[in-house]
Amino acid sequence: MRPVPTAFHLGPLEIHTYGIGLALTFWFAFRYFEHRLKARDYPIDWVPGLFFWVIVSAIVGARAMHVISNLGYYRLHPAEIFTIWHGGLSSFGGLLLAVPVGLFILKKRGPAISVAAAIDMVAPVLMAAWAMGRLLGPQLMVAGGGHQTSQWFGMYYAGQVGPRVPVPIIQALEDGAVLLTLLLIERHLRRITNSPVRPSYPAGTVTGVAMILWGIERSLDEHFLLGQDGALGSALVQIAGAVLVLGGSWMLLNTRQRWNRWREAGSPVDLASQESPTDA
Repeated sequence: MRPVPTAFHLGPLEIHTYGIGLALTFWFAFRYFEHRLKARDYPIDWVPGLFFWVIVSAIVGARAMHVISNLGYYRLHPAEIFTIWHGGLSSFGGLLLAVPVGLFILKKRGPAISVAAAIDMVAPVLMAAWAMGRLLGPQLMVAGGGHQTSQWFGMYYAGQVGPRVPVPIIQALEDGAVLLTLLLIERHLRRITNSPVRPSYPAGTVTGVAMILWGIERSLDEHFLLGQDGALGSALVQIAGAVLVLGGSWMLLNTRQRWNRWREAGSPVDLASQESPTDA
């Protein structure tokens, strides 16, 4: 079995499938986020500007984290720092920069919505984009596979010797399962609180569950399928996954307290929105 082609030519122009995959993933996330806003009767005219800066910051943050995690290599090959078509984007690095940028733009240009409620709305979009992005990104890039394997499911990847664990496919399935879980939780919360359009309950549950499940997934994948013992990048990913799990657990505990106050109030008021409203 030959590796999946990572590039093709249109005349003198070389087109990288990795870049096409990322572009399609960002487009899908953009449309899905617009759909979720419309379903909640929010304006969407500010979304294109938001996504432009989120895309830029996500790529910059993801590449910066990858370079830092592999600093020894890039000190010897500085010209390759910007060759993102060869792969090398850290999901956590993208989050670290893109999330603050997105929240800043939301506060300045978006509708009046709490930070917690906004992240609850975005969490399923992120998981859907990651599921799609695994298949259209790492699966189509140089050195996109995991550890070498002799099992029947091994696949060949450009730049790697021998069949490899198809980690991008595995992660796409994992992210899809997390997405389904979040949508079911969201549906359940809307049903029990009778919130057909905009949520009238305290936000944070969806985000907390997403952080815990994705943190566990990324840490275990890195430890068993991708990482190398003693490698800085691998250790950072596993630590970041553990931090996500702890942060998600804290968010769920905090949300539970607000749920208790919400029930005691006996009124469908979004306490999260009252506590931290954003400018319209």
